[in-house]
Amino acid sequence: MADSPTEGVKSVARVFDLLELIADAGGDVTLSELSTMAGLPLPTIHRLLRTLVSLGYARQLANRRYALGPRLVRLGEVANRQFGQLAKPQLKELVERLGETANLATLDGDQVIYVSQAPSPHAMRMFTEVGRRSHLHSTGVGKAILAQLDDGTVREIIARTGMPKATEYSIDTIDGLIADLKTTRERGYAIDDGEQEVGVRCYAMTVPGAPVPTAVSVSGPVARVGEDFAERAIPVLREIVQEIADVTSAA
Repeated sequence: MADSPTEGVKSVARVFDLLELIADAGGDVTLSELSTMAGLPLPTIHRLLRTLVSLGYARQLANRRYALGPRLVRLGEVANRQFGQLAKPQLKELVERLGETANLATLDGDQVIYVSQAPSPHAMRMFTEVGRRSHLHSTGVGKAILAQLDDGTVREIIARTGMPKATEYSIDTIDGLIADLKTTRERGYAIDDGEQEVGVRCYAMTVPGAPVPTAVSVSGPVARVGEDFAERAIPVLREIVQEIADVTSAA
């Protein structure tokens, strides 16, 4: 018998809840674990997962645990591009007011992905390719996002990714990172001081209430991006991230 409209809506909600639970579990979870987390009987979970697997939105691993499926990748990429386009006017405004390159990045698994950019008009400028993924611990946007998480979650992420040094200035110990994030939370923004690329300084701030953890950064050569630049940039960054929050909540 076909589901009634009410039952159909409930099934759709359950499907999305399952996908969120798999993601929250790090993309590797058992049927019984999902049943416990969702508060649903095993047969219901199994039926929903069987449908998701058949459509490619979930997959069963060799050890019979479940992970997110490859068809979600395309949906995520399209959503990121649309989100990036939505914030493009605000990034351009940031460049017009500060003269340095502006980036928008979101959390993607255990990394950040750059989804939009407005370049600086200067000949010597910072350039990060849209679509590029980077480690969280060595980027301004990554540290701004990590600062929104509790220390336990940060440690779990770093345990999975490690802490490769992009430059000699990159933080390479978990205790050093935790201390840096504490400072970031206190001042309200993150700083990448040559940690991703030598000679480049970056200031980053999270977008409040974003649908996924998101941060905006402004970056440039240290010769132009110093303490006096920070005094001008931080208030502008606060305005811009709030504008992006307002635009995305209204979309």
